[in-house]
This record gives sequence, C-alpha cells and structure tokens, in this order.
Amino acid sequence: MDFIALVLRLVLDTSASWVRMFIALGISVLISIVVGIYAAVSPKAEKIILPIVDILQTIPILAFFPFALFVFVVILPGYIGINAAVIFLIVTSMVWNIIFGVYESIKTIPREFLEVSDLYDFDRFERLKKIYIPAALPRIVEQSILSWSIGLFYLVTSEIFSVGASNEQVKYGIGVAFASLAYQGAGPYLTGIAVFVAFVIATRFLFFRPLEDYSTRHIRSQQKVQQGNAPRYERVLLGWVSRRISSAPMIIKSNRIVKGRKHISRVPVVEERRDLKMLGYAVVVLLIAGALYTFASNPVLLGYEAQVLPALAASFARVWLAFAIMLAVSVPLCVYLIFMSKRGREYMLLFQIVASIPATILLPAIAVTIKQGELVAMVVFILSGIWYLIFSIMASVKTMPQNVFEVRRIFGVKGKNAWKNIYLKAILPGLVTGALTGIAAEWNASIVAEYFTTSGVTGTTNVVSSVGVGLGKLLDLSLAPGGQGIGLMMVALLNLVVMILLVNTFVWKRLYNKVTKVYAG
Repeated sequence: MDFIALVLRLVLDTSASWVRMFIALGISVLISIVVGIYAAVSPKAEKIILPIVDILQTIPILAFFPFALFVFVVILPGYIGINAAVIFLIVTSMVWNIIFGVYESIKTIPREFLEVSDLYDFDRFERLKKIYIPAALPRIVEQSILSWSIGLFYLVTSEIFSVGASNEQVKYGIGVAFASLAYQGAGPYLTGIAVFVAFVIATRFLFFRPLEDYSTRHIRSQQKVQQGNAPRYERVLLGWVSRRISSAPMIIKSNRIVKGRKHISRVPVVEERRDLKMLGYAVVVLLIAGALYTFASNPVLLGYEAQVLPALAASFARVWLAFAIMLAVSVPLCVYLIFMSKRGREYMLLFQIVASIPATILLPAIAVTIKQGELVAMVVFILSGIWYLIFSIMASVKTMPQNVFEVRRIFGVKGKNAWKNIYLKAILPGLVTGALTGIAAEWNASIVAEYFTTSGVTGTTNVVSSVGVGLGKLLDLSLAPGGQGIGLMMVALLNLVVMILLVNTFVWKRLYNKVTKVYAG
C-alpha cells in the first residue's frame, strides 16, 4: 500500500511539472517565431538580437533567480507567483535554441522563394504564413524536442529555488519529490526515476512523435518542390501566386514585372555610413574606459575582479575542452546515423529518451561514483551539451535535398573525399547551431557541474563534488550564506557577458555568415 501511495504521489508531482513544462514550451515557441524571424529578415535587428540571445542563453539560470523572485513572487500573490516564477525560469532554459533554429531556417530559405514573395508583393501576414512558418516548422519541432530535454534538466532546480534568505518551492512537482526522495533510500529514489522515465517515453510517443511525422511529411513536400514535382506546395504558394496574377493586369517591360501601375523592384541596401560606424566604436571605447575607471577607483570591485578572472579562465578551459570531446563524438556518430545506418530513427528515439533524463537527477550518483571534482564537472558539461550537437545536426540534415544522398550512392564517393565534399558540408548548418547552443548549455550547467553539495538534501555543509576554481562555483558561493552577495555575482556576470560578445563577434558571427553564403545561394 505504501508503494502504491508513493507511485500515485509521484504521478501527481510529475503531472504538475509536465503542465508547467508544456506552458513554458508554448511560450518559448511563440517567442521564438517572432524573435527568430525578425532577426533573420531584418539586418539591423539581427545585429542586436543575436548577441543579446547569445548572452542570455549563456548566462546561468541562477542569474535569473533574483528577477523571478522579485517580479513574480513579490508582485503576484502566493502560489500563483511561485508557479509563474518556475515557468519563467524554465522558459529561460528552453527558448534560446528554438530562436536560433528559426533564425537558421529563415536564413537558409532558397532565394527563389523570397524573390517570388517580393515579385508578387506578399504582405507580412502572407509571407509569414506561406513562407516563413512553413520553412521554420521542421526546426521548431526538432528544437522543441531538445528544449523539452533542456527544460527537464533545469526543472529540479527551478521548482526549489532560493535567493539570499528567501526560499520558495512549488507544492507539487517532480523537483520537490526528488528532494524528499533523497531522504528515503535507493528504493523510492529508483521508483521516482522509473515514473519520470515513463512520463518521458509517453510524451515522446504521444506528443513529439506525431509532430515529427507531420514535420517529415512537410520536409518531403518541400524537397519535391526543389525537384520540380510537388503539386501540394505549388497549390499552397505558387498556386496562390497564380490567383494573384489572374486578378491583376500584368505586363512585362524591361525585364521587370509590372502589375497595374505599380512595378516591383528590389531596393538596393544602403551601406552604413562610415561616420556612424566610427561613432559606434567611440561609444564602445568610452563605455570600456568608463568601466575600467570605475573598477580602478573602487577597491571592492577590484577585489571582485581578482576573483572572477581566474574563475572565468578556468571555466572557459573546461567548457571548450568538453566541447572538443563532444565534437569528436557527435560528428562521426551523426555521419554514421545519417549516411550509413538504416536504424537512425530508432537510435534517435533512444537518444531522446536518455537526453530527457536530467543530469541534475543523476548528479548525486555521478558525484559519489567518480569522487573527483574535475571529472564530475567534465561529465556534467558533456551530458549538458552533447545532445544539442547531435539533435541539431540530425535536424538540419533532414532539410537537405535528396540529391546530396544520391551523389554519394551513385558515384560511390568514399573516404576523405566524402567527408570533405558531402558529410561536413551537409552537417555544417546544424553543427554551427548545435555548437552555439551546446556551449551555452555548458555555461548554464556550470552552476551544478563545478560545485555540488548535499547541504540541500541532508542539512549538512558536506561538499560531495567541487572544482578548485570556476565561475559556476563562484556564482554558487556568492549567494550562499556567508558569501559576498549580489555584488560579486554581478561582476562575474558582467565578465561573462564581455567574453560572450568577443566569442560571438570573432567566432559565431563568421560561421553563421559562412553557412548563409553556402546554403542561401
């Protein structure tokens, strides 16, 4: 009877968490459609949105706790505010990779489709409905599956959170359940994991599998369009255009199409003036100079900076070492699944189930088993980021024309030639997106990877796993009792933002430009 009661309580807790997860996923998809499309179609918005999204996705979720506590828990009454705060925190873990997925999809739309929309004067709603959303749909579905796994990773942390002297938690939730199961031994703990996995599998088959099937049919119809034999898509887009043509007089004159009295032509993009660029650079230099002067004239800030810089450098090294390992594993694995294996879908199902089991639930067992802080951190970094690479690569290749696969089969391309001319080019869009979001996930995971303590479970201050120095550890300890408080945390986050901007400018922006040139024609 006790076992049945435990299972029923776990089902109730997991159901409550799943409701929060679905609400957060819906909000994330809506935000991603708006932000991702806007960033892709507007060069000015792109320059602003991409760096901001990159910064926000890389900032550890702990940084959003004070905001969530103040805005939702303080302003909204009681349990409503706590649930709103938890949903907000889950959204901050879900939304970023979907935005980048939408952005990548829009940037790689074949140019002829955009020219058709320009030629026949689609309004914003028509372009959104008939071009942008259909193009982004496969990536939204794939990235939503990944976001679900990411949200589960932070669900445990989000449902029980504290800032300073304030401690908040939901009444029903799997995070709360696992916190209490830790007191009850291995049996209840394993039962909790079993119920959790059952929910993961049910969600995969009842919700995400139908979405994937619909997305696959949509992709195949798009591929038929590119091959010239897709009546379905022609009915949707080109058929609609033909009705527009028949409803307005049209003549051809000087290689331009003229409808009535209005001719459609492309407006040349005017380059930014040099003096405005110089003004922007001057503002950046002044801001940096002001920040340096403020730090130099404040001994407290200098003391914070002396702690932050070594911690940031150590975490930076761990993150990129873990990324190198993830790259070495995910690239050959994905190439095998895409081009060689006949069971790619079955493997992906297995990966999605495994990826949905958050490392935060497994962390106690990992820490106790490995018993070495640096190795524990590396394992958690890899588990938190590798699924981004695998799922993003697999998702992007689904949108590739079938002739990519036929070339390899017909001409028997193998070895280095196949890797250089087929495999790497095919996976490049997904690899860039997966790398960008995967590294951001590693920075987010630094909160639990670099410093894990049993104090929240056993009531002691016994540290199970800790690195020597690291930014995640520093952020953890800054808000802990006896820590140096919000000041040190803000200085650490400021340094993290500067580092993100530098990496975004010199690495990711150039890679995205390369992908756009190759795939957008």
